[in-house]
Formats: sequence, C-alpha cells, structure tokens
Amino acid sequence: MSINRNNTSETPKKAALYVRVSTNYQIDRDSLPMQRQELITYAQLMFGINDYVVFEDAGYSGKNTDRPEFQNMMRRIRAGEFTHLLCWKIDRISRNLLDFASMYQELKDLGVTFVSKNEQFDTSTAIGEAMLKIILVFAELERNMTSERVTATMLSRAQNGLWNGGRVPYGYDYDKDSKTFSINQEEAFLVRKMYDLYSEHRSLVMVSRTLNEDGYASRAGNDWSPVSIFIILTNPFYTGIYRYNHYKIPGLKIEKDPSEWIEVPDHHPRIISDEQFDNVNRILQSNSRSKRLPGQQHTSKGTHIFGGLLYCGTCGSQYVSTPSRLLASGYRPSKYACPNLRKKKTCNTKSISDPVIGEFVLNYVLNMMHARAAFSSIHDTSDLQDALLNGGTFQNVDHIGKDGLDSCFHMFSSTPLDGKRFRKPKKATTIDPELKRLRAEKRKTERALDRLMNLYLYADNPISEKDFVIRKQALDDYLKEINENLGMIDRGRGIETISDENFIKRASYFIMSKELAGKDYIYFKKLAMDMDAEILRDFFQEIIDSIVMEGSNVKEIVFRNGLAHTFFYKDAEKPEA
Repeated sequence: MSINRNNTSETPKKAALYVRVSTNYQIDRDSLPMQRQELITYAQLMFGINDYVVFEDAGYSGKNTDRPEFQNMMRRIRAGEFTHLLCWKIDRISRNLLDFASMYQELKDLGVTFVSKNEQFDTSTAIGEAMLKIILVFAELERNMTSERVTATMLSRAQNGLWNGGRVPYGYDYDKDSKTFSINQEEAFLVRKMYDLYSEHRSLVMVSRTLNEDGYASRAGNDWSPVSIFIILTNPFYTGIYRYNHYKIPGLKIEKDPSEWIEVPDHHPRIISDEQFDNVNRILQSNSRSKRLPGQQHTSKGTHIFGGLLYCGTCGSQYVSTPSRLLASGYRPSKYACPNLRKKKTCNTKSISDPVIGEFVLNYVLNMMHARAAFSSIHDTSDLQDALLNGGTFQNVDHIGKDGLDSCFHMFSSTPLDGKRFRKPKKATTIDPELKRLRAEKRKTERALDRLMNLYLYADNPISEKDFVIRKQALDDYLKEINENLGMIDRGRGIETISDENFIKRASYFIMSKELAGKDYIYFKKLAMDMDAEILRDFFQEIIDSIVMEGSNVKEIVFRNGLAHTFFYKDAEKPEA
C-alpha cells in the first residue's frame, strides 16, 4: 500500500480528474464529456469525494506529457492540493511507459493515490498497487532487452573496426563518409609536446602550466587541465589502437577482464610510438596515488605529511620528501626540498620541514573555520583578512592577494560551511569552469539520451534500429567521457563511492575536525606527536591541492575547491595584490 501523506482521516479528500482525447473525431463523439461524467460519478460513489477539479486536454497526443492541462495539474499536485488523481485509462496519462512510471513514482512520493477507472487500478489497495507494478516490470524488461540488443550491436561493430561514435580524440579528424581517421597536424604537434613535457617534468601540473603559459588552448578554446592531459597520455588511441569495452562502469575506471576488451591494432595512423607511450604510462603509474588526481607524486605511507603537495615558487618543480633525523622527543619530521637544489644546483630555495609548513597551513585553515563561524561580524574583505591572519604565525604576512580574498568573502557570504570541506566559490577559479561545464554537458547528454530512447521505443514514426544504435552509442561514449572526467575530479576532491578504505579516511577527517574544533591556536609539533601522521597527511591532502613555497615562506595555498590564497610578506618588495 502506498504511503499517503495527504489521504488521512484528518485531511479532506480532493481529487484531480484528468481526461484527454487526441483527435477532433473523438471530441465530436462526446468522448470528453463522457470521461468527465464517469470520473465524477466514480469519485463520488467509490471514494466519497465531492471536491474535485477536472483537467481536460483536447486534441493532444499521449506519446508524451507535454500537455498544458496535464502540466497545470501536476503543478497543483506538487503544491499539495490533491489527495487523489483519477483518469479514465492509463493511456490517457501517457502511452509512454517511461513517462508514466516517472509520474507514478512522483505521486507515490507525494502520497497521492492514483486510480485508473477502466483498468481498476487503485494504488490505495494492495491488488491495485501490484497490478501497476506488473506493468512497470514489463516496461523495465523492454528497456533492458533494448539495451542488450544495442550492446551486442556495438560490440559487433567494434570487432569489425567500426567507430561507434563519440567525441573524436584530440589530434585527429574523422571523415563520416569514408569512416576513417586522419591526423590533425596542428593538434598532433601539441599531443607530441605533451608526451615530451611529461617525460621531462613527470608532473601533470607542470605540463598544463607550461602549455597554458605558452598560449596553447584546447579544442574548445579552454586552458589545459591536468585531467585533460592525463586522458590524452593514457589513451592508446594515439598508438593506432582502437579500444572498446574497456571499463565496467563509465567514470569509475573499473576495468573489465582484458579478455573482454576489444582492441583493433593499426586501426588508424599513430601519433605516438609504443615506446614513448609505455614510458609515459610507467611514470604515471609510479607517480599515481590512490584517491588522488592521477599523476600526483607518490608519498611514502605514514611518513611525509605534505608529500606531493609542495611546489617551488622559483622554478615550479614539485618538492621531494625525505625523513629528517629522529629528535630526542621521539618525533621524526619530514624534510622537503626542490629537486633542482640538490641535482642541478639551479635553484637556491631552502629546504623546509613539517612543523614550519604545518604550523602555518593548519592555523590558516583554523582561522578560516573561525572566520566562517563568525562571518556575521565581518563586514568587508579587510575584516576577513584580519581574521585569516590572526595569530603570531602570520605576523610577517603583509596581506593576502585580492582575488583569493574576494573569492573567500563571496564564498562565506553565499554558502554554508559543511564541516568537511570548503565549498567552491561562485567566482571562477582553476577548477570551477571545467567542473561547471562538465556537469552542464552531462545533464544535456542525459536528456538527449532520454529523448532518443522515447523516439525509438514509443514514437508514432520511430527511427530505424540502425540510426538508433549509432546515435545512442555516440551519446553513450560522450557521456562516458564526461563521467570519466568528473570521476577523476571527484576522486581528487575526495568524493567517491564509500569503500572500507574510504570509511577509514572519512573517520580520520572527523577526528581531525574534532582536533580543530574549539581551539584558537594549534601547535603542529605537539599535534603531530599525539596523532598518527597518516591521519594528518590524509586531512591535508583531502582539502589542499597544492602549496607553493618561496624559501621558508608559504607563498600560495590552493584548496581542492579551487580557492587560491596568495601571501605577500613584509620583508619582501610588495607587488600588486
């Protein structure tokens, strides 16, 4: 029996009566008056409902729910006006079972009883609910059978070397007439440059930064991100291989058994040699860390709290991590240094240890939490800056960069703090535009898939199976690509499916938040001695994307939500904020 929020003994019953005919012939034969009168009588005699509103759509097809009075009725149902919805037959609501199933679930959630007079479906009764569920089961079966047919067709096409559609990989052009790929020389030049740069720097961040600083843009005219470069560096398409049926779940990077993969070698001209592709992917594998953006430097487990987060503000290199000497107190910090200081002697930045970085970063995070909690008393960015630089740790900081300060002020003024991570400011930052674009593209593509499925299954003049298969696969591939990109961003932000490991990590974040709560200042060394270093490491790598150092000073902190704060010091020449 459905849960009925409105249909109680205390709530007066009120029915929405829906009638529809699709042709003038039906209208002329008095179908509407007949439906109307029988529904009124049925509501009165069977349910004792004398309070009702009749909604009539004359001359509208039942292939979808885009009808004025139907939409008006649903708006009023959502507003809580009705306890019952009565119709003559289910097909008066919609001939599209997908639309009907969606509407029925919404009615159920709203506690509204659905009744089909002719078919004797009354969802306030057990038999009525069961009969309706049988119809919906067959609708689901039809969808699944269609999906299986589509999958089999796609696999067959891939085995024959036929492109199943989707976004053409960067570096290539696709001729729809000849169904062949050719190299786009301008884009291919940049693909080769990405492989060369990564082989040299071993850092996705450095590759993206170099390309953007040199003025290279993506096909869409956007800046290059580490995620987009990772996709190119790991795609065997650039070695001439067409791979299909690789992942179990799009976006989660869960590979199927290799025996299920479809790989067609020499499918198209290659841009990258096998040797360079293998070398780059070996480096990516060695640098990758679970639950982090691909390509970030490996950090020894339980040792280097800030491993993989620190970058040199002079040359841009990622700091290397080494254990420092064991102190008399029993505490062993880590030491971080620019690799060019030791290897090439081209950088004169100083090495730095956990307590120096940790004291600054941890108390800055603490000040952000306090500033957010007391934001009602903060009137402008000047007040916010005073709050963020509160404490002796920040006595040598002259000011915070204007852009970061403005973004933080906007974020605090427009979004609540969720207690786990700082929410993304509405002001565009390094990750926001890409994340926003991907989410919008996902919504648009999902809507397109729904429309295509309805056109194939339920349209009066449906498209052919061949056209359906080709168009659906193109949308599926594009949606897969979007989900893969979103999946990598989300994993980098700590948003992922709950696993045992993830449960432990989230517990760690909770413990860390308890350590921060209620304190005005945190002494990092004492905290590090009392707490497992792995918990501290996970906490920082959950909320921080990177930390740029200049000597022993923290120059910039980039948070996982894209918020970037730059610090200018009193003992240095003051550039423009």
